[in-house]
Amino acid sequence: QVQLVESGGGLVQAGGSLRLSCAASSGQTLGTYAVGWFRQAIGKEREFVASSTWNGGRTAYADSAKGRFTISRDSTKNTVDLQMSSLKPEDTAVYYCAASLRQYYAARLRSEYDYWGQGTQVTVSA
Repeated sequence: QVQLVESGGGLVQAGGSLRLSCAASSGQTLGTYAVGWFRQAIGKEREFVASSTWNGGRTAYADSAKGRFTISRDSTKNTVDLQMSSLKPEDTAVYYCAASLRQYYAARLRSEYDYWGQGTQVTVSA
């Protein structure tokens, strides 16, 4: 079992950038998990944003994220980061990272993930 902690959320103006990080609790590693980022806006379902296989060899993005967001793994920091650029007000949501035991698969469905973090708020002002 792995415990996940997201960080890096905050308030940013439209067009700005933020970098979110997903870290495993002390003593744990993300290196053997596929990791995904999801988001949930008020009144909406949690939706897929991006995912990465255990080694970053394969990634997947929602259409809304393509060209603006980049998921990457930092083995030295033991994190999986989501670099978000050209942010829009519609990107406002709580962002969650999740880990999957199916390490070779950059999954898109919530049901394919085994562990979840508590989320970090991202607010994009117009």
